[in-house]
Amino acid sequence: MIPLLALVWLVGGFVHCAHGQGVYAPPSVRIVHSGPACNVEEERHSERVYTIREGETLEVLCLVTGHPRPQVRWTKTAGAASERQGELWAHNERLKIEQIERHQGGRYYCKADNGMGLPAIRSIRVDVYFLDQPLITVHQSVSDAKELFYFERTVFLRCVATSNPPVHYIWRRGRELLAQGVDAGVDIYEPFFTQGETKILKLKNLRPQDYANYTCIASVRNVCAIADKRAHFSLNNRTAPPSVKLLLDDPLVVNLGETVTLVCVASGGDPPPTLSWVRPAGEELPKRSVMTGGTLTIPAVTVEDGGAYSCVASNSVGNAARKSANVLVRGLRKARFWITPDPYHNDDNIQIGREVKISCQVEATPPEELQFGWLKNGRPLRSSERMVITHTDGEVSPGVTNLDIIDLKFTDFGTYTCVASLRDGGSPEISIDVNISSTTVPPELSVPRGRSHIVAQEGDTVELQCLVSGKPKPIVLWFRLEESLVAAPLTSEATQTESFDGVLRLANVTREMGGTYCCRTSQYNGFNVKPRQALIQLVVQFPPVVEPVHLEVRQGLGRAFSLTCRLLRAHPARLLRYEWKLGPRLLTVGQFDEDRDDTHYQVRALNREGYGEYTCDISNEAGAGRCTFLVTGKAYPPELYYDTQGALWQNQPQTYGFKLQWTQMDPDGVDRILAYRLGIKQVGQSRWWEQEMAMEGIIHKGELLTYNLTELVKPESYLVRLTPITRYGEGDYTERVIAYSPPVNPHLREFQCGFEDEALCLFSQDKSDDFDWTRHSAASRDTKYTPNTGPSSDRSGSKQGFYMYIETSRPRLEGDKARLLSPSFNTASRGAATYCLAFYYHMHGKHIGTLNVLLRQKGPTATSDASVWSLSGNHGDRWRRAAVNIHPTAAFQVVMEGVRGAGIEGDIAIDDVTIEEGECKDPPSNNLMSLAPPPSPHLWRLGFTLSLTLFGRSR
Repeated sequence: MIPLLALVWLVGGFVHCAHGQGVYAPPSVRIVHSGPACNVEEERHSERVYTIREGETLEVLCLVTGHPRPQVRWTKTAGAASERQGELWAHNERLKIEQIERHQGGRYYCKADNGMGLPAIRSIRVDVYFLDQPLITVHQSVSDAKELFYFERTVFLRCVATSNPPVHYIWRRGRELLAQGVDAGVDIYEPFFTQGETKILKLKNLRPQDYANYTCIASVRNVCAIADKRAHFSLNNRTAPPSVKLLLDDPLVVNLGETVTLVCVASGGDPPPTLSWVRPAGEELPKRSVMTGGTLTIPAVTVEDGGAYSCVASNSVGNAARKSANVLVRGLRKARFWITPDPYHNDDNIQIGREVKISCQVEATPPEELQFGWLKNGRPLRSSERMVITHTDGEVSPGVTNLDIIDLKFTDFGTYTCVASLRDGGSPEISIDVNISSTTVPPELSVPRGRSHIVAQEGDTVELQCLVSGKPKPIVLWFRLEESLVAAPLTSEATQTESFDGVLRLANVTREMGGTYCCRTSQYNGFNVKPRQALIQLVVQFPPVVEPVHLEVRQGLGRAFSLTCRLLRAHPARLLRYEWKLGPRLLTVGQFDEDRDDTHYQVRALNREGYGEYTCDISNEAGAGRCTFLVTGKAYPPELYYDTQGALWQNQPQTYGFKLQWTQMDPDGVDRILAYRLGIKQVGQSRWWEQEMAMEGIIHKGELLTYNLTELVKPESYLVRLTPITRYGEGDYTERVIAYSPPVNPHLREFQCGFEDEALCLFSQDKSDDFDWTRHSAASRDTKYTPNTGPSSDRSGSKQGFYMYIETSRPRLEGDKARLLSPSFNTASRGAATYCLAFYYHMHGKHIGTLNVLLRQKGPTATSDASVWSLSGNHGDRWRRAAVNIHPTAAFQVVMEGVRGAGIEGDIAIDDVTIEEGECKDPPSNNLMSLAPPPSPHLWRLGFTLSLTLFGRSR
């Protein structure tokens, strides 16, 4: 490797462009593909359609121009309701999706924005092609009869395959190809409602020869190299749909922890069916379960394992047979009680001589096995005229038992126990004790004195308390009330929070948790009376919220500026103080009045001591919010210019050059830029070489600055860093990588291209033109294209051969240009060289525009295009040859430019481009122009040194 010390920079100068906006330009966007694709074509509305096979890698590039360098973002439209609109995919120019799936097809948008004018947006439609394995199902004309298929019966064989593009079906019977109209006993058609996705083979009045082996071939005609797929079915006089039966009780009642075995068997059906177990609504089977054929085993069954299970038998004949059974896991849950003092007198107290009802509720599985019993003071209690025991139907609602005590007497006081159990055991019984005595009183609820309005600060732990009394003491339910006074859940997991001691504990409270809280007695595990409730107001104080939290302010010395800190919200919102500091030094303090929500600090003339970190603290009882301002004199970063024409050029055999251009972001925002520090190093190396370049005069916004780098070693890449310098010191730097791209033929002798390969012999589309040339062959050209223009074959007369042409249909407009760039070539000698450029052209149509040929040469300071050949108008429906001598003096490219004429019948085509050393032997008569060799430019070079001289800038 040549050492970096061999790096010599050409003495260059900074070139001023026009003041004002200068080279600032809004973004433009163009989408090209860089990965493998089945097909890429342009639609009528300038949208590119990219066809790719499922499982391949999607890779497309968004080529952008504009200055400053636009930021690029890829988004995708929602292809289904489950997809999010504007889903974000990438924040760079390359969009890459490995192993693309079918649902990832759709329209992708590339958006480029640099703050100049409106963003530029282009789209590409990605069409993902696939073909699934086809499936054959067989149906009878009379429902799906379970008996065999006899004669005089119509049979339908339905073939289904999911695909993109639409699938084409072919039916075979044995080796015989079946087609509509060939066999009177066979119909082949597509049902209307399937929209081309299903192909049906109808066998009318089944005949002996119809008992055969059938093959359905699903094909997408080899698009994207997707091979055909096949499905087979053997039809005979035993073919029949399956039936299935379960060898278990329904419902199957089991105890918790037992092993459950579900067995189903198929009866009938040809071909033999397959058996599977499923749960409703697509719910998964228990993870511990094991399925072997028609047997499903669930060890150590849990309550969650209960529910419906279905056995499905399928053999692709008729509809799948299905039988379902329910698994019930025994258990008792949710035991509650409540006391109704007197349902007829609207009284909340228990009184002698009145009626009292005690109710118990228990949820049970299975509900019909639920049974209740009652005890009084531990002794069994039977229903009588004054002690009436009733039960609700457990199958209708959760089981409830009621004990009505009519005409309450003193002797009825005592402990009543409700006992719930399952008739066949399998679960422990549940008992609930309820005390009825002279001390049994309804509940009362209140808030302790001074606790109805609680003030807390963010991060505190708060206890809200409601005093609850009564015997039995009820559970307290807590809600938070919204502004509409409708009870809202405290959390997203539950609609209420239960408290047995009447206290609601809130840890680490936030400002969002402030509001009105309601405590309320529950009707169960207590009295069935109108609920008692109370309200508590929680106020959460928090420090002021301010903006900006952090802001960098760039200012030049001697300038005046103002800093503003705004109050967004705070609690309490009054009695707010502010305090301004520069570092630790106090600048000013004050207090907000009723009408202010911001505070300002004014600097009349900035001096060097005024640089630093300014802070503004706005405080209340809960704390302070801080605005921070970092005041510096740093210059903004340079804006590297990426749209330089011919930035890279060939220098000497071992070196190359690069034209580095940039503008300065907001040059008036700080002091005048005194110099730039230019740093450069080879990519992958650690050593930097730096040079400071002094600046004279003032840099204006949009002014394009240029510096030429030469003697860069081939084929190395370099990292370039550019840093502006003011009186304050170094500003923000900008970096970019300069990469070497070698010419195709370092020393051109002969070049030929017939556009037969997709790589186009390394021809490329110009990014700055209006539209692209299109590669095509007459054999694949769509008949929808414009007639009476364009060739009917390539130059050799082959309809399979390829050529390049410009499509002039809409949305193309008169004067639109398409440019095709050849690879870059070095000349064979150091001076002027002569080459013969020859090609074939086809210009047929009444709206033919112009075909121009340009010679593009790259020099140290600029890229020049010179016209060498031009032809306009209709020249008949035939290929013609053109040849012209060219005389490049440096690395060069050939530009083929097609200009759209006045209408759509203006397609221009080219083919068989050759470049040979030496003059053309016999140029045709249409050799209209020839480029004389221009004078050789002078090159200034320094020795092996790193010194750099800056020329004075022209005005």
